Amino acid sequence: MKILQIRNATLLVHYGGKKILVDPFLANKGVFPAFPHTPNQDVNNPTVDLPPSIDLNEILNVDAVIITHLHPDHFDSKAKELLRKDILIFAQPGDVEAIREDGFTNVQGVPDSLMWEELTISRTSGRHGVGEIGALMGEVSGFVFHSNLDKPLYMAGDTIWCEEVSQAIERYQPGVMVVNGGAAQFLEGPITMTKEDIVETSKVMGSGLVLVSHMEALNHCLLSREELSNYLLKMEMNKNIFILEDGEMVVA
Repeated sequence: MKILQIRNATLLVHYGGKKILVDPFLANKGVFPAFPHTPNQDVNNPTVDLPPSIDLNEILNVDAVIITHLHPDHFDSKAKELLRKDILIFAQPGDVEAIREDGFTNVQGVPDSLMWEELTISRTSGRHGVGEIGALMGEVSGFVFHSNLDKPLYMAGDTIWCEEVSQAIERYQPGVMVVNGGAAQFLEGPITMTKEDIVETSKVMGSGLVLVSHMEALNHCLLSREELSNYLLKMEMNKNIFILEDGEMVVA
């Protein structure tokens, strides 16, 4: 498999002979205001441009799109404008109707798992924060790919470390896992993985590779790549955890 980190949680995944765009967030730098009730209210989103190496035509010419949930940093107005309306989209069932209302005609909800030609797609759950803020953030999903051509790939989506993630690792035994780091947070606490969460994830993954995405692109993502890298070195946990840079391709 090949995984191209584009920006934030947007990935281009080559897996099982398919080319899949994940969580397209394609806006130009600074076109959206800061998320409300978060730190850094004077910083607009996204905080960085798309990498200059990214060819939009390449990432739009895909076999399918995965949308983990409908927050605007995972499926924005620019993506809705640029993606062709008949493209195959996989999403959590509760989001299907809203995506269709944006004009997309080929949207499939993933209840638990489904077969797409030779590829199995399974949906996992998670917690986009805890307590009141977690409830307000709504349902989020991760997705697992299985194919005879590649080791299982688990993209956890916007979640903190929690029992649901641990259970998904145990159930699907992924060889590669993508986690959304950055420690994104509202004033009430983190809603994506902190550096401690990432280490706990890697411990449960064992020898599996953990790729860290969703960093340094939003006003409320407070964990930098440098801070995470230093923490992993301190904890001696840098062997199987790889921090993705925007525009970087990983072959696994």
